[in-house]
Amino acid sequence: MRISRDEHTSRPWRIHEFTPDFRVEDVWTLPATGAGPNDFARHVRGMLEADFEHDVSPIVSALFAIRWKLGEFLGWDRHEEGLGERVPTLRDRLPIDLGASAPEVPSGDRFTPLYLLRDEYAAEIANKTMHGVMHLGWVPDGSGGYRGQMAVLVKPNGAFGHAYMAAIKPFRHLFVYPALMRFIERSWRRQLQPAA
Repeated sequence: MRISRDEHTSRPWRIHEFTPDFRVEDVWTLPATGAGPNDFARHVRGMLEADFEHDVSPIVSALFAIRWKLGEFLGWDRHEEGLGERVPTLRDRLPIDLGASAPEVPSGDRFTPLYLLRDEYAAEIANKTMHGVMHLGWVPDGSGGYRGQMAVLVKPNGAFGHAYMAAIKPFRHLFVYPALMRFIERSWRRQLQPAA
């Protein structure tokens, strides 16, 4: 479920310390709940192992395939448009205590991890259109448990980046996010099942 940006900005997340020039694009409550704070590591591990581009839904897979082909054709995703090239990585801004906390990710993942804490995870991506951050949090749900929360932060690349973000907004909200939430819910339920 999409929620107010205040649900992200009002919390004392560490991400705020080094992303003041990014805007909060979307904030979602995730269909992943846990009995305690230690469930967050399992939630993040499941998110990192998931293949969202191919497993979420046929429509989302097609949208991603079109986007990557378009990016390849127009040069949006070339190495020189990414992290450490067009934009410096946010790792250069990390406070010392966060610097060594990034988890390993599967090869080929488009996001580069920044850090993993007890209740917070962040990863970044950059291309010709924007520099983005996916932020996951684990927040008390008000009834003694915890729930997942995801925020997407972006720094569009000039007028072109702003136009691109506006153009893809309907697709994100109509197709990508709803399918993603259903996928996360299925994935989380599988993770909670006892091992056979």
